[in-house]
Formats: sequence, C-alpha cells, structure tokens
Amino acid sequence: MKSQDITPKDPVDNPIIENKELNIWEALIPVFGLVAMLAYNIYVYGDDALSGSNQFVLLLGAAIAALVGFRNKVSFSKMMAEVAENVKSTSGALLILLMVGALAGTWLISGVIPTMIYYGLQILNPTIFLAACVVICAIISIATGSSWTTSATVGIALIGIGETLGISVGMTGGAVLSGAYFGDKMSPLSDTTNLAPAMAGTDLFTHIKYMSYTTIPTIIVTLIIFIIIGLNLDITGTPQIEDKLEAIGSAFNISPWLFIVPVFVIFLIIRKTPPLIALLFGALLGGVVAVIAQPEIIKNIVATHMVSMDDNLIKSDVLTSLSYDFKTMYTGVMNALTVDTAVETSSKELNDLFTAGGMKGMLGTIWLIVCAMVFGGVMDAIGALARITDALLKMATSIFGLFASTVVSCLALNLTASDQYLALVIPGKMFKKAYEDKGLAPENLSRTLEDSGTVTSVLIPWNTCGAYHSKVLFGYAGATAYIPYVFFSILSPVTTLLFAAFSIKIKQLKKS
Repeated sequence: MKSQDITPKDPVDNPIIENKELNIWEALIPVFGLVAMLAYNIYVYGDDALSGSNQFVLLLGAAIAALVGFRNKVSFSKMMAEVAENVKSTSGALLILLMVGALAGTWLISGVIPTMIYYGLQILNPTIFLAACVVICAIISIATGSSWTTSATVGIALIGIGETLGISVGMTGGAVLSGAYFGDKMSPLSDTTNLAPAMAGTDLFTHIKYMSYTTIPTIIVTLIIFIIIGLNLDITGTPQIEDKLEAIGSAFNISPWLFIVPVFVIFLIIRKTPPLIALLFGALLGGVVAVIAQPEIIKNIVATHMVSMDDNLIKSDVLTSLSYDFKTMYTGVMNALTVDTAVETSSKELNDLFTAGGMKGMLGTIWLIVCAMVFGGVMDAIGALARITDALLKMATSIFGLFASTVVSCLALNLTASDQYLALVIPGKMFKKAYEDKGLAPENLSRTLEDSGTVTSVLIPWNTCGAYHSKVLFGYAGATAYIPYVFFSILSPVTTLLFAAFSIKIKQLKKS
C-alpha cells in the first residue's frame, strides 16, 4: 500500500472526464499558470512557501482552471462535484496523517523513539548507515506494504540517528524513502501494487515478477550510490556519541522492552489490519507504555501545560505538588496525542529532535493536501487531465515513444493532480488500448505505471505523498532537502525508459 494506504475510489468504474470543447493549449493554461506562480512564490518565501502561501497558489491555479472551464461550457456545480469527490478520496490519507501525529507524540513520551535512537547509535556506523537505512526500510515496507507506515515508524528513528551521527537529514531521508518505496512497490500488500495491474489488465504476481526486472537493478544501483557516499562522508574517526547516550539515558527510562510497541504495530499491518486501525492502536499503546515507563515525563508535560495556562504558576512548584493520579496520566497522554510536546535533555541537538506536534502538527499538511485536491478536481472536471494525456498518447508513434509518453503522463499527473492514484488510474485507462494495438503485453503498462507514477509522487512537495513524508520525517510539509537523494525514485523512470529503448524484457502479447 502506498500513499493513502486505502484505495480512494473504484478505479475501474470511475470514468475519465473528457471535454471535446477543450483544446490542448487551453488545458495547459492552468498548468503553466500554476508552475509560474509556484516558482515566484518559492522565490519570495523560500523553504517557508508551503507554510501557507503555496496552498493559496494552488487555489489560484484552480481558479484559472475554472475560468478555462467556464469558457468551455463546464458548469460550476460539475467542478465542485469533482472537487468534492477528490477531497473525499483523500479522507483515508487525512485520517492517517492525524493518527501518525498522535503516534509520534506517544512514541516520544513513552521512550520508544529515544530507545530506537539509543541502540541505533551504538550499532550503525556512519560508513554503512545510509545503505543500512535503505535495507531496513525496504524490509519493513515489503512486510507492511506501506511506505507511509515505514516513514512513521523506523523512518523517524533513522532520521534521528543520522542527525546525531552528523549525517545530513536530506541524505538520510533519501535513503529512508528509497528503501520504503522499493518495498512498497514490490509488496503484494501495497494498494498501488494491486492498482497498477488492475488498470493495465494483468494479475498481481505477474506484475510483481515483471516489475522486478527494472526494480532490482535500480535498487542495486541505489545501494551502490549510498555506499559510495558513506565511504566519502566527511566524518573523521568515530563520532563522539557518549554524551548523547548519557543525555538520552538520563531523560528517559531506556529498555529493549519498549520495542514491543513498534513490533506490535508492524505485526498488525502484516496481519492485514487496516493501517488506520493499526496506527490508532500503536498510538494508544504508546500512551499506556508512557504511563508505566515514563512517569516523570508525564508529570513534566502536565506541569508545562499548567504553567502555559496560568502565568502565575512556577513550574518547579507545580511539579512538587503534582500527584501521579489518573487525571495527570490522562492529561499527559492526551497532550502528547493532540498538541505540541517536548522532552528536554542535556543535549541541545536532542532537544530539537525530541519534540512532537501531535495531531495538531499535521493540520498544515492536511491543508496542503486539500488545496492540491481542489486544483486536481477542477482540472479533472474541465477535461484538462484527459486532454493532456490524450495529446501525449498521440505523440507515441513508436514503442519507445509509447513508453516515454506513459512516463511523461504519470509525471505530469503527479505534478498537476497531486495524487499518485490519479497518476496510475488516468494513464492506465488512456494507454491500455495503445499497448494492445502495439502488440505489447499488459504487464509492460503496469510496470511503467509503477516505475513512473508510484515512486515519483514523493518527489513532488505538494503531492499527497511528498507532503506526507516531508512532514513526518522533517517536521514540516514542503521540506525539499531529501529530494536529490531519493535515488530509487529518480532512477526508476530512467531505468524503465532504458529497457524500452534497448527492447529489454519487453513482453509481446501471445497470439491466439
């Protein structure tokens, strides 16, 4: 499963909206307008662009698309109906975001994330760290079928370990996401891995087998790149981690028993428990463990909350008088689930790391996703998405051109529709007959959809996947430092085009 962890609509029954009144240049007007406005907005705001201004730019892009639609006889009610359907399709993703925020909060105060970092610092050497991140996340993602769950669990811990080892968060994030998307792409539990063959007209395991021809070489090259980077990291000697270990150990009660919490969540997902339910149980279990294992942290959180509500209170006095009763436990855990929490240690670096925003911290990302879905919904309603894809299809005069058009179509939809499901569904429907006409087996199409639609979604900051992972791993939606290092996602469409150019593993339809 990938992005939303649940299939938003029935992709087979959901029709592509076409508008014969619309020409290709009119369809591209909102795209050009959006790209120009986003470019200028990023120039003005820099990394802060996705804290709000880019969201409004997406709405302006939707307004431009609506004007084009009005000119081509598309009613406002039709546009709003498609926007509503688009937003509805992301409901699973939005709820999962809230649960991930809650889980991050309780896993912090329970000591789960600090414990992962504590032991990880002692095991992972900087030279092999990045490659190890790829392998660890690939295994977890294959087992769970979800790159989202992988990021929200081991991914967060690995980012923390990388920081304390002095490794760029961008590099670590790229390694985490490379492994996570490899596993997501190859797992039979992944919804996108099931969706792509359904759109192309082949079966799941034929699709996975055929996809391995391009995916295995890509992940091998990715590992080689990260090994080379690790060998050339500018870190002399062994990192001094004793002070960080001491800071973690003095702030938290560290125990390997705390690994029960993430193992339980992974077990639930392997057992095909819906991710939303698994994450809910993980968040609640983290709260229970926090009450048992970290009473001082619970009391500290409650005291901080009380002082913030009443300026006349002194925190030390509140801590002295605070009893560890049910009300205190409830307040501490509920704060971790819902709002900002922080645990102070003797290390400034760790203080920055040991903070969580709870469900409240995910609201900015939810805002971004909703605005992106508004733009994608209007573009779909006026027929622009279908027109752009159709224009790409007409350019495919050769077999390589057909593969290239599919890749470009998937990338364009990830950029404009801001959702990887649409990047699989629309090209899958539009290109299916073209592959048949060229005598190509449907697994060629399903593989190309995954190589260019599924994995590149994380490279687009305003795509649901890019927004999610940047928020979970780096603290705010729109972080872009990881993008140049997600080598697996960058190389996957290149690999599939190389295979097409040299006619490697291009399966033909069997003649009856």
